[in-house]
Amino acid sequence: MQLIHGKTLGQWYETHPLIEDLVKLREATWFNPFVKKTDLALPEVGLTVDDIKDAAARLKRFSPYLAEVFPETRHQLGILESPLVAVPEYQKSLDKHYHSHSIGSLWLKLDSQLPISGSIKARGGIYEVLKHAEELAIAAGKLKLTDDYRLLAEPEFKAFFSQYSVAVGSTGNLGLSIGIMSAQLGFKASVHMSADARQWKKDKLRAHGVTVVEYESDYSEAVAKGRKESENDPMCYFVDDENSKSLFLGYAVAAYRLAGQLQALSVKVDSEHPLFVYLPCGVGGGPGGVAFGLKAQFGDDVHCIFSEPTHAPCMFLGVYTGLHDKTSVQDFSIDNLTAADGLAVGRPSGFVGKAMQHLLDGYFTLDDDEMYQLLALLARCEKIYIEPSAAAGIPGIYEVLKDKQYLQRMAFSQKQLQQATHIAWVTGGSMVPDTEMNQYIAKGEKFLSESV
Repeated sequence: MQLIHGKTLGQWYETHPLIEDLVKLREATWFNPFVKKTDLALPEVGLTVDDIKDAAARLKRFSPYLAEVFPETRHQLGILESPLVAVPEYQKSLDKHYHSHSIGSLWLKLDSQLPISGSIKARGGIYEVLKHAEELAIAAGKLKLTDDYRLLAEPEFKAFFSQYSVAVGSTGNLGLSIGIMSAQLGFKASVHMSADARQWKKDKLRAHGVTVVEYESDYSEAVAKGRKESENDPMCYFVDDENSKSLFLGYAVAAYRLAGQLQALSVKVDSEHPLFVYLPCGVGGGPGGVAFGLKAQFGDDVHCIFSEPTHAPCMFLGVYTGLHDKTSVQDFSIDNLTAADGLAVGRPSGFVGKAMQHLLDGYFTLDDDEMYQLLALLARCEKIYIEPSAAAGIPGIYEVLKDKQYLQRMAFSQKQLQQATHIAWVTGGSMVPDTEMNQYIAKGEKFLSESV
């Protein structure tokens, strides 16, 4: 009988009952009983609030350069940030869709509208490339921290950076952010793309002069091959989505920005007004970094929950079993084939899973067909257009409110829940070509009509 990490599948079902739901591709939810108080768990990450502040300061230094070379960023003076919007009509439609009555208010954080690459990856990916460029230029004596960084757009700097290359493995969106930013600076950029990456993302990268290397296998092999190739080239910098602390910190800056947006909108976050944030998860770097920033900013008043496709629940599986990156969905014969291409990851980040395991309240999975329905409903109600993976966190409010055991363990009163703010982090979609977006919506509308 085949053993999986020393146990039969039946033994895994006995010790970890939710694995049966994961293996049978059923939607599942697990609220983490091992979550700790923030002041105890935050030091486990190995990074500090000062590290986040350092990342925020770096992005500020680069903002004049970004405004110079990317016209779409000028209205925000080169600060890459996305809108936070309340969606009361959508919330009413979701209540009908789920035959439920939600309490608290639902908001969407529209990273789908981030400039340059149209997804959450514009945070971590662009940040890591900028950090690398800054370090190279300073080491060469070409740049000082006090300089006006617009000088990086001059031909001299493009010629300097052209000596170096940047590589990354990606299902699509990270590759877009890394490739576009690297090419703009002058780096030779290569993106190793897994089989599930959308063709339009490959085409867009090539249009920016980026080398796209395609694989017939999944994300993990694309990363492994990209890493191996760069190891043989001393002038090549590999962006490691599985382990990068720079990526992680780029994402973490989002929390400071969100705090400012909530304050501007007079939305309270405190013990009586808890904040729940639902983050779609692939390998874990993006949602992990955002969650780290949120916990550093709001402490025990924020509750972060990851969402994944039923066909690719790698972080859920890794943290639930305690195996982290020692296991993959394929070990349990889960196929990792999902329409949510940005989340099509078989093995989770060991760094994020271990660092954040006591800071995340829970995990849930979502069927692909449900993601299509949610994006179609959003387009219908709010004229907001997103890709399937970006819809993964939207039902989180219902997962929280229906889990009585979790609510009791966390000792939430009815008043606290009524005053709660729920934010679904909408991770991408604004750059999807119209023809493909129309297909997404048509597919979702079809599923919606069949579910009535």
